[in-house]
Amino acid sequence: MIKSELISRIAEQNPHLYVKDAEKVVNAIFDEIVVALARGDRVEMRGFGIFFVRIWSPRPGRNPKTGESINVPETNHVAFKIGREMHARLNGTLGSAPRAAFHKP
Repeated sequence: MIKSELISRIAEQNPHLYVKDAEKVVNAIFDEIVVALARGDRVEMRGFGIFFVRIWSPRPGRNPKTGESINVPETNHVAFKIGREMHARLNGTLGSAPRAAFHKP
């Protein structure tokens, strides 16, 4: 699913909202997640998962083209840990179809 599909589905499920209003809601949520992660906070959505920032420490590296040794600076990376309820739904243990039904023979 891409962002525009998410916006369309939210607008369909909430007929009192215009598509542009649903888009503003989705953008506001995503913007707040980005701002929180930039501050170093973690974003927890119960039943869905947790977004957090992992810091990769500086390390030596090598330029693959020249073989020259370089220093790779510290970098921040967004990580996601799936929530318990989402994990159960994906694995067919929370009222969804059995997992075997999704596999093709």
